[in-house]
Amino acid sequence: MIKIRDLNKTYNLGQPNALHVLKGIDMDVAAGEFLSIMGASGSGKSTLLNVIGILDNYDSGEYILDGIPVRDLSETSSAELRNRKVGFIFQSFNLISYKNALENVALPLYYNGIPRKKRNELAAEYLEKLGLKDHALHLPSELSGGQKQRVAIARALISRPSIILADEPTGALDTTTSREVIEIMREVNRSEGITMLIVTHEGAVARATDRMIYLRDGRIESDKHNPNPVIEF
Repeated sequence: MIKIRDLNKTYNLGQPNALHVLKGIDMDVAAGEFLSIMGASGSGKSTLLNVIGILDNYDSGEYILDGIPVRDLSETSSAELRNRKVGFIFQSFNLISYKNALENVALPLYYNGIPRKKRNELAAEYLEKLGLKDHALHLPSELSGGQKQRVAIARALISRPSIILADEPTGALDTTTSREVIEIMREVNRSEGITMLIVTHEGAVARATDRMIYLRDGRIESDKHNPNPVIEF
């Protein structure tokens, strides 16, 4: 699913202030894995997530996503690949405030050229799967944090991506709701077979995944399989 070799990324802030954020990253992720990436602030974990999600370029190395080399793609080609292969879940939910839950979930299908009736039908199905059937017409301001995150998960799922990238998905949630969200993500991983990669600073989130990667100063310090994942919130 993901193959990364000797990947480097530097933010050129002007010499001598260039910031070498990713330093020779080597990483393989198989289809259907459920893994986490941890690290202190500034370790490079969000930059790595952005590169994997084709939201940011890299300077050198190799990145292959689902058999497709991701290198020097045009903006249009990058967007097309991202829309086909990747779903995103963010800490801040990133819902459009003036659109209701149904419209927010259906939005990726609009960009894929799906007719309005069909995308609304599919959005309603995904909201029902996530227990939000009765909240389809509610605006984000009328939803709790957990409900917003479930809307965001439905939006990430609707285009049936190969991989879902979650950036601190429990960061804005209380303990009980965090548990619910991680349980949903694990169930999606197991039932749909979608590769799930979570960037987090919370040990409890990482211990709920099957594999834990730890970044320090732009390098992978450890990469361990977790034989007994547990949700311990």
